[in-house]
This record gives sequence, C-alpha cells and structure tokens, in this order.
Amino acid sequence: MPVLSKGTTFATGDAPTATTLNNLVDNATFASGAVDDATTQLSSGAIIVKDGGITPAKLSTGAPSWTVGGALLATSIEGTPIGSSISSSGYFTTLSASGATYLYEVIEKATIVATSLTGSVNYDALSGAVLYCTSNASGNWTLNIRGNGSNTLNNVMSTGDSLSLAILVTQGSTAYYQSGLQIDGSSVTPKWAGGTAPTAGNANSVDAYTLTIFKTGSATFTVFASQTKFA
Repeated sequence: MPVLSKGTTFATGDAPTATTLNNLVDNATFASGAVDDATTQLSSGAIIVKDGGITPAKLSTGAPSWTVGGALLATSIEGTPIGSSISSSGYFTTLSASGATYLYEVIEKATIVATSLTGSVNYDALSGAVLYCTSNASGNWTLNIRGNGSNTLNNVMSTGDSLSLAILVTQGSTAYYQSGLQIDGSSVTPKWAGGTAPTAGNANSVDAYTLTIFKTGSATFTVFASQTKFA
C-alpha cells in the first residue's frame, strides 16, 4: 500500500521536465497507507495525531493514565506513593487547582530565624507564609513585602489574588511595633482590625501580625492587618 500520493503522474513515454519533477515532490501528500487510523490520521494530506491516539506508555515508562472523563490517575509523586506516610522527596513549585479542593491536613513551611527586628525588614513571600523571629525586637520596624530578592510581589500575584501572611515577633522588656508597611518598596496603609493601627508592642510576649493582601490592580494592593499578643 503506497504511503505517498505523487504530486505528478507520468505516463509511458512522458518526458520529465524540471517543473514536473519539482511538482512530483512539492505537491506530494501522504496516502492512507501512511497512517494506522488508530493513533494517527490524515488531515488534508498531512499526518496528525488522532484524538486519544497517544497512550501513556508512549509518553514515558510508567506514565500516568487518564479516566474517560479526562481526570489524571497517578499513584506516586517522585516515587513516593500518594497516601503514604513516607514524605516524598519531590514537590510542586507551583500548583493550581480550579473548582473545590478538599484537603485533609496542610503542614505549612515556616521560616524561623533568630532575627532582631528593627528598621527596614524585607519579607520574601515566596519563602513561606509564616515568619517567626525568636530574638527580641530592638526597634520599631517597617515591613517590606516582596516576592523575593529577584521578584516583586506585583509580578508574583495577579489582579484578584489574595495572600495571607503571619509575622511573629518576640518582645523583651522593652517592646517595639511595626510602624510602617511597604509592598515592593512602596508604602501601603493597612486597614487594621478595630480601626486603629498599633502604636506599641507588648512587653515580654510574642506579637503576631497577620496580613491579608488583595491585589486590586497593577501594583495596587489593599491590606487587612491585625496585631495579637501571645504570652
């Protein structure tokens, strides 16, 4: 069975010319013998992949599979069975899900540092949503929230996104407080719980600042904040 349909057909005695020889190749198309009609098919003389024609085994060894409805079936991530009590060595750098998402439990990565807050403090949101500073604050501070040293929060978030952060600050006998807030280096005035921004910290305790950030436009943010004493 031929796999090509010739661009030019010669009869006995025809003298080939440059034009007919070029057309022989240039106008050739694939014939039905070039496809199996199970994984591939013809479309205007070209070979295309047939809907549902590529099986998981053709993608990679041990590839996942899909349900008839298109749901992905997988038993492991980075070699660790899903549902196993053994921690996986792999992780998602970015994971998006649409619709309802049901989680049994979330263990969240926290950044715990022996940092004494004072002056201008950068908070890298891409490093985690919880920052715990275990050394006593040594002065009032202005918190600058960014993606990280290479990415602005404006680039990380899309309009309509929200982000919640918690900063836990250890206080000694002389307490200090967060006196300013910036996002990507630009000042933002939060809406504080109770309607009033804190003007002092709480001595010999841990002050927890929670911030919920909404991106309402390009480089435009609305922030809801609170300060809570733990002792």
